[in-house]
Amino acid sequence: EKLLNKAGLSSVCFRYVVDRRWFEQWKEFVESGDQNSSSFPGQIDNTELFEDLDSYHLKERLVENEDFMLVPAEAWHKLLLWYGMTDGQPALERKVVDLPSTLKVEVYPVEIFLCLHSNMENVISAQFSRTDSIYAIQTAMCQAFSVPPGSECHLWMKSSDSSCERLRNVHVSVLDACLSSGMTVIMETRNADGTWPSSRPQNMRNSVEEQDTYRGQPGVCGLTNLGNTCFMNSALQCLSNTPPLTEYFLQSSYLEELNFTNPLGMKGEIAEAYADVVKQMWSGRHYSVVPRVFKTKVGHFASQFLGYQQHDSQELLSFLLDGLHEDLNRVKNKEYIELRDAEGRPDQEVAEEAWRNHRRRNDSVIVDTFHGLFKSTLVCPECHKVSVTFDPFCYLSVPLPVSKDRVMEVFFVSLDPHAKPVQHRVVVPKAGRVSDLCAALSEMTSVPPTQMVVADVFNHRFYKIYNPEESLSCILDRDDIFVYELSEQDEDSVLLALYLRERSHYRDYGSSSNSYGASLFGHPLLLNVPRSSCSQEALYSLFLQRLARYVRPPDPAEELEEEEEDEEEELYKTQTNGISDDEQDASETAGPTEPEPCCSNTSPNGPSDGAAAAEPLPEVNHAPTALDQGDTEISNGSPNPTEIPICGSGVAGSPEGTSACGDLGADAEAEGSSKPPADAPQQPCDTTEGENEEEKLEEARSPSPPANEHPAKRRACRKRRRSLFTIQAVNSNGTTERGMGEGGSAVSFSSQPYVAIDWDPDMKKRFYNENEAERYVKHVSMEVPQQQTTVELQECIELFTNVETLEEENPWYCPVCKKHQLATKKLDLWSLPEVLIIHLKRFSYTKFTREKLDTIVDFPLRDLDFSSFLLRKDVSTEEPPSRYDLIAVSNHYGGLRDGHYTSYAQNKDNGQWYYFDDSKVTYASEDQIVTNAAYVLFYQRQDRIRKPTLAAPSTSSASPAHSASDITEMGAAPSCGTMTTD
Repeated sequence: EKLLNKAGLSSVCFRYVVDRRWFEQWKEFVESGDQNSSSFPGQIDNTELFEDLDSYHLKERLVENEDFMLVPAEAWHKLLLWYGMTDGQPALERKVVDLPSTLKVEVYPVEIFLCLHSNMENVISAQFSRTDSIYAIQTAMCQAFSVPPGSECHLWMKSSDSSCERLRNVHVSVLDACLSSGMTVIMETRNADGTWPSSRPQNMRNSVEEQDTYRGQPGVCGLTNLGNTCFMNSALQCLSNTPPLTEYFLQSSYLEELNFTNPLGMKGEIAEAYADVVKQMWSGRHYSVVPRVFKTKVGHFASQFLGYQQHDSQELLSFLLDGLHEDLNRVKNKEYIELRDAEGRPDQEVAEEAWRNHRRRNDSVIVDTFHGLFKSTLVCPECHKVSVTFDPFCYLSVPLPVSKDRVMEVFFVSLDPHAKPVQHRVVVPKAGRVSDLCAALSEMTSVPPTQMVVADVFNHRFYKIYNPEESLSCILDRDDIFVYELSEQDEDSVLLALYLRERSHYRDYGSSSNSYGASLFGHPLLLNVPRSSCSQEALYSLFLQRLARYVRPPDPAEELEEEEEDEEEELYKTQTNGISDDEQDASETAGPTEPEPCCSNTSPNGPSDGAAAAEPLPEVNHAPTALDQGDTEISNGSPNPTEIPICGSGVAGSPEGTSACGDLGADAEAEGSSKPPADAPQQPCDTTEGENEEEKLEEARSPSPPANEHPAKRRACRKRRRSLFTIQAVNSNGTTERGMGEGGSAVSFSSQPYVAIDWDPDMKKRFYNENEAERYVKHVSMEVPQQQTTVELQECIELFTNVETLEEENPWYCPVCKKHQLATKKLDLWSLPEVLIIHLKRFSYTKFTREKLDTIVDFPLRDLDFSSFLLRKDVSTEEPPSRYDLIAVSNHYGGLRDGHYTSYAQNKDNGQWYYFDDSKVTYASEDQIVTNAAYVLFYQRQDRIRKPTLAAPSTSSASPAHSASDITEMGAAPSCGTMTTD
């Protein structure tokens, strides 16, 4: 009775369930004191509490003190000793559980079904307390299913709706994991190739047969590019070949240190995803791995990496190291630590205090491997207050020496129409203006800078025409820059932009007239035109003269022969923008063809400026097709559609439709001679409607004769003066907007005037020499090889430790002056980690410029000595050495807007260097590693380098120039053909 009335519940004790009727009978027997009484209870019998005697499951909804009694453990053992237990019945031991705000006997434990992923049909059931950990379930399953000890396992919780959820944290309780009776827990073990059975269908890179038969060097494994993910692949390859971190994951040490409660972490998901990638890469059973799950996890926790845009490998590396640190932080509850200034204390004391405080809040394999300490010294410029702090770092971002000059390549187009464009290489200030470019080019060409205009040519048109005061930072290295020589300007001249277009006729069924499209071709021109010479006739002659190098002027015999066939019909053709219906129909069938060589073009080639031979101009059409931006539609909507009163002179045609010019022959036009139209006498308007229509046709083609002239004479004049092209006012894109032709196609002088000369395909084929138009020559400056700037890595580290003044955007608050100050700052290295990451700051961003520095940084592969950079000189013999060897390099090829990432890395097992380019892996030699693409360097301290355990493979028949067949050819995806793929 004393044992039955023993003290209350505690979380470390147990209770036993006994049938109430047996208990009452036993109680009556004891109280009677008669050993021979008929109330003797006999053996303990709980038959009434079970649903059946096969499974011995308790009936549901049993009530304490009505159906059963709870007996303390000591009393139970006495009863069992005295009376025994009915054969076969189990003792109903129940645990006292510490539930939120109460202690309770767990009469009904959680009953869970257990099975293996590899054999879902073999299901067993087991009971667990709500306070048991998930690890207890894992241990019980390993014993029940004879899983080899040391196997890495994943547990999945399957509810009644067939959805599965991963039980990540094995240290939480069954109650916290929301496991309830009737659920199923499935166990899977990691495959030999590093994958998991549950995710293998999504992660398989090769077929199952290839996976099972392939055996390669562990770690020599590519990563599939998922779409602009070369930056991620490069960073992963470098980290994968960092020995201490990789061994930590391969040995599964991370499982004991996963931090699921850190608010700064990712609930262990980043660490687990990274571990999966590393174990697959180092299984030796993959040609390449698809890191899709890892990419998804990174995007989930860092939204800047969502999607498939190009990113920076160093930025991903920074996020990944920080994420791994927080997921593996051994400090579960970070304490608040108030930072103290040095206040004159010795550096050694302050440094040890700072490192000690850092380790009290941050303790992980990342801190053990990658974290060092540097000294930061700030000096106030007013009160000269000196503030000294010691701060941890995970990598060093070292600057590169930046040149103040910039080399630009431009094409100079001379005023001489027979001179080919000349390509020059000039040196200009990086922070300079367009006028500085003109001044530098003037020294080479002897053309005054005031007679130069700089333009960016794109897709056969002017993308931008620069003014002299604009910054050169607006011009990228890949832009096609043309500098045009102009005639001397005066107040009566206008800068005219000239485009070349080729017509492609079609019928516009949406209107009552015919229309034609036009696509841009060739190189545009800029030229000064006097306002008094802006009539169509004058412009036609001027353009012919300016294009004389590659446009052959027709001779009269050709024109007469051309026009003889349809002489009579031409009087009655319907005019549309200077093109008759018959000509449109003919040109519809004759598309653009290759131009014939111009046999009569005997113009001189112009000065070569030291170039050996003329070359075709680089193609400036970067658009997929010319129709994308160069097509236009021109409708016949005005009585005089070809008038171009650019200067607003209004003399290109009279209101009565009569011609305003004299009788200019084709020979005079070819020679470029023209008279001001105002000098020509006005002719009286005395024509019929048909003759007036004929004059419209004449005006669209060439200067017209007087209307009262004999018809035969008029036809002969027309045939002799047929134009090679027509002139049309356009916008800056080279297109004619609807309604632009009405009112004479006037262009306002408030904006830059643009005109286009439109060619029929047949005329272009006969008179336009496309090969000659594309030719250019190289100046001697192009033959001088560019000196590739080379700096030593030590110079970059010295720049890192130089004194600098804080920028206005990042001032320092001086505690003495009580205000923000632009203090001077100096960083010094105090202690270095086992693995030192050096980030070369190739991407330079200032107020004036944005550029990528292609400077070659000469970094040593062995014996990088930091002893001269360490501030702590009294290094004891117990301190680690300061010599490092290179183990990996992340490379970036390309410019600011696009590029491609690859990596070099040394395998920790065989000591061989490999070149990783997404899914392709090739051998590499040490003399190939130092390039101007090196972006992030990984060094390991010599005292921690482990000697290779395997012999280096023979590379006599392999080189990076070979295909990936040497290592990972089978199943490997093709690498990017060009750097712009990413």
